[in-house]
Amino acid sequence: MPVSRFQSESYSNDQRDLAWREFLDAIGLLEVWSPEILPASLGNYRSGLAHGKMPDLMLARLSATGRELSPIARRGVAPLIVLPLDEAIEIVRGDEGIVVRGRELGLVPTDPGWHIRFGRNSRTVCLTLPEALLLGRRSTNTGLAAPRVFPNESIVSIFAAAIEATAAEMERLHGADWAAVAQQLTDLFFCLPRKAGSDVAQRLAFSGLLGRVAQTIESHLGDNDLNAKTVAQMEGISERYMQRLFKRNGETFSQYLRERRLQRARALLSSPGEPDFSVANVAYDCGFGDAANFNRLFKQRFGQPPGAFRASITEARRESAGGVENRGWPISALGRFQPRATLARPARRLLPAKPSNSTAQPGQTHHLNVGPDTVHWGYFSRSLAPVLSVRPGDHVIVETLTQHATDARELMIKGDPAAEEVFFWDGERKGVDRRGAGPQDASVFGRGAGEGFGVHICTGPIHVEGAEPGDVVEVHIDDMTPRPSRAPGYEGRVFGSTVSAWWGYHYSDLLTAPNPRETVTIYEVHQDDDGSGHAEMLYSYRWKPQTDPFGVTHATYDYPGIPVKSGSVEFEPPPDPPLRVPLRPHFGVIAVAPREANLIDSVPPAYFGGNIDNWRLGKGTSVYLPVSVRGALLSIGDPHAAQGDGELSGTAIECSMTGRVTIRLHKRGTPIADITYPLIETADAWVLTGFSHPDYLAEFGSKGQSEVYAKSSLDLAMRDAFRKARRFLMARFGLAEDQAIAHISAAVDFGVTQVVDGNLGVHAIIPKSLVPGCKE
Repeated sequence: MPVSRFQSESYSNDQRDLAWREFLDAIGLLEVWSPEILPASLGNYRSGLAHGKMPDLMLARLSATGRELSPIARRGVAPLIVLPLDEAIEIVRGDEGIVVRGRELGLVPTDPGWHIRFGRNSRTVCLTLPEALLLGRRSTNTGLAAPRVFPNESIVSIFAAAIEATAAEMERLHGADWAAVAQQLTDLFFCLPRKAGSDVAQRLAFSGLLGRVAQTIESHLGDNDLNAKTVAQMEGISERYMQRLFKRNGETFSQYLRERRLQRARALLSSPGEPDFSVANVAYDCGFGDAANFNRLFKQRFGQPPGAFRASITEARRESAGGVENRGWPISALGRFQPRATLARPARRLLPAKPSNSTAQPGQTHHLNVGPDTVHWGYFSRSLAPVLSVRPGDHVIVETLTQHATDARELMIKGDPAAEEVFFWDGERKGVDRRGAGPQDASVFGRGAGEGFGVHICTGPIHVEGAEPGDVVEVHIDDMTPRPSRAPGYEGRVFGSTVSAWWGYHYSDLLTAPNPRETVTIYEVHQDDDGSGHAEMLYSYRWKPQTDPFGVTHATYDYPGIPVKSGSVEFEPPPDPPLRVPLRPHFGVIAVAPREANLIDSVPPAYFGGNIDNWRLGKGTSVYLPVSVRGALLSIGDPHAAQGDGELSGTAIECSMTGRVTIRLHKRGTPIADITYPLIETADAWVLTGFSHPDYLAEFGSKGQSEVYAKSSLDLAMRDAFRKARRFLMARFGLAEDQAIAHISAAVDFGVTQVVDGNLGVHAIIPKSLVPGCKE
């Protein structure tokens, strides 16, 4: 039986749910609806890869944010085996339930009353063994009446690893392979313990009243005066009865509260994503009123004082990083990273909210200056407060800076007050401290705040009045002009920079020494008489280790905005005669806020737009972006003077620009609001953006900001671009699938957008001339 697959990006909105149900039905699962599931919690992105169907061998790898699935009613004794790869899932029936943590093994009874509830980042492998191989073999783990969970240890760890490995190789297995796999997995299944672990039994007991009590405690852990009496009052039960609930679980209320506070403190001290709070602040944040008592309890529980524990975690993280050439979160650090929400820390509003222009008429023109208070550097976040609020139809003149201006500070920063403020960096402070979505305390590599896990200076965000999830924001680029130099002696001239960097496609394929190397090339941008323009190389230099004002030495170009010390590099002249690069002014980054709660690296593009890096996104062009949060929260940055398809060296000609854009809103239900990806529209074509992983944050869950760099390929990006082109022609113009494929092959051009942004890109160009009379 061939492998079946579901990819939400392949279907239009009105087809997606039906196709998803058909995919699940084919493998013996169905989607169920619960009154506890809120529509807002359901992820639009779903994917699945599966082999077989119950009651035979069935193996499926699923990603289904916020969904609830159930086995289809059937006869037999084989349980549904579930293995969550990231965050926990739940097995529930009415008010009963049990949690299956990441990498644990869960057994779901054949009774269809039991459901699997997926969380926000819940990639899960599902498996049923062939009933034929279970006949005549006895086990307490077959014919279950209630679910079971086994911790990932001993034989369970081996069984789970075998399931995960089989799921990873699913597309490369064939007939005889599957027979052998079925036998081996069945044999391992019968080696499972007869009973679940004791901690799992305790978790099952926590369902119902005690589970609600535990949730109340969790939400008030930071309250220093929290005690059994106050919790009992919150839940409307007697203190004595609540104490009995805990006693039945083998512990007291005080023991449970102390353990949860210690675990919270351990998570805070371990997390590279949290600010560098003092140990005393961590203690108070977790509800300990006495720092000395906290130190004693922490050492007693974990074998080290909290300060030493934090130091050992930081040192281990640096040793495991294996060098500085990491663009994005290293998997070893990200595996320990705890999203802010799970630590119950309040979301931070990074900028003061600006009042709405609600009394103004649509069509107003706004000017958004660039400065430390109007930019965010290297990340996107739904928690950023807007710096401007506009109505649909308004125009915005938006100033943007390139993060590469420090490559030639004397040309691109000096004398420009706004640029000088943004790039300010001395021994005491930076004009914009956080640069990237990484830890504020630089506890992974020690590069700097944000660690450069994301590099782009983004102006915004801009709040679009009336924009709601399910709508689409259109950003039309009316005009773009380079930001002229204000440096003495260079006034009015325009400069840009290209870095042939370690993340470039070429880096491991150099011919001449030194190998490897990084090179910075400075261009001057000229306007031609015909209004076009070109860029000519001014000089270049090879990157030499630079020590930033905070004393950190950067052997490679590993952090944005590093000041290049005068005299530390040797300038090389341009070729003679110099080559002329035709200008293609465009914004590399146009993004709305992602739906995810954490800070998101600005480098890999995705469903929200971001670092699209398609040179067609210039004057006269529109980009359509699906809205995930109220107000859309639009940001613009990464201005380019020119770029070729591919962006091979790692960058374009990076050049500060000012753009004039018109912002329009397309409400849910309009034809264009069907899109779930960035769609570019030029005067004569639609340009569809395909990515290796169109929604990598949902596909890879909590490890998305690392895995996307490791697992992207042009083959995957090409397939995504094809699927979107097929869907576009079928949904917009009513073509049958065979008709769409024939026209794609005959008329649609595919090109490599970029090979350097983690989530590799391939675009499909559909000419409007393909559709006679089309006016869109």
